Amino acid sequence: MVEHLSLSRRIYDRGLRALLYLCAALTVALLVFMIGYVFYRGLGGITWEFLTTQRSLIRGTDGILPNILNTLYIIFLSMIIVLPLGVGAAIYLTEYATNHKLVAIIEFATETLTGIPSIIFGLVGMLFFQQIMGLQYGILGGGLTLVIMILPTIVRTTQESLKTVPQSYREGALGLGAGKWRMVRTVVLPNAVDGIVTGCILAVGRIVGESAALLFTAGMGSVLNNFFESLTTSSGTLSVALYVYASEHGDVQSALAIAAVLMVITLVINILAAVAGSRLKNK
Repeated sequence: MVEHLSLSRRIYDRGLRALLYLCAALTVALLVFMIGYVFYRGLGGITWEFLTTQRSLIRGTDGILPNILNTLYIIFLSMIIVLPLGVGAAIYLTEYATNHKLVAIIEFATETLTGIPSIIFGLVGMLFFQQIMGLQYGILGGGLTLVIMILPTIVRTTQESLKTVPQSYREGALGLGAGKWRMVRTVVLPNAVDGIVTGCILAVGRIVGESAALLFTAGMGSVLNNFFESLTTSSGTLSVALYVYASEHGDVQSALAIAAVLMVITLVINILAAVAGSRLKNK
């Protein structure tokens, strides 16, 4: 009887393990197919002129250089604002806050914000930043809207990473005479770098893939501007340009080429973030 139950248990475990492997393989295969299809259809439309010019009916050019620069601008602006806010909030909630009810309320609020559709953020951003604060459509308004969108992601991933640092590390640093902030800065944060980098990667992924919110706040202009001009000038990112080419112009080939460029930029930024996080951790 015992041997029969043991055999049944082994068959059951192996069946579940096989089902798990099958689901993982299907997920990976679907991901590879989607990426491969986009590159297969999109690489043919990528030319040097397409990458280094701007769309102009007079000159007959169809380029995305302004959209590439606008994407980099909004990533830089959003991350430089959200990182201090998100990491600082996570450090306070994890290391300093003593009111557990307040911490629970804030954590519930951040979890709720992650489930709100991006178009709602776009409408609220337009009403607050454009209508109330008087900002013009541009990278500044779009970046501030994205900060609100990705702040919960940075806070929660950093919090979870800080919680994984063993309590003995904190006790050892305090026992050696380090102050609270010195302990956090030299012991806790270096051991939580992986989680912070993960949050940054997720945040960048949401920034480059966002279009609905930016249509209402950053606009969809495709004029070549420098960083400071783009802050208050309608500036469409690559995801917005993809939407415009696919829906407004009906140019599927150019839309797939933009999607391929967007994936390459995202991959490069994620690799750079991972390398920077590894170096910070080693220090």
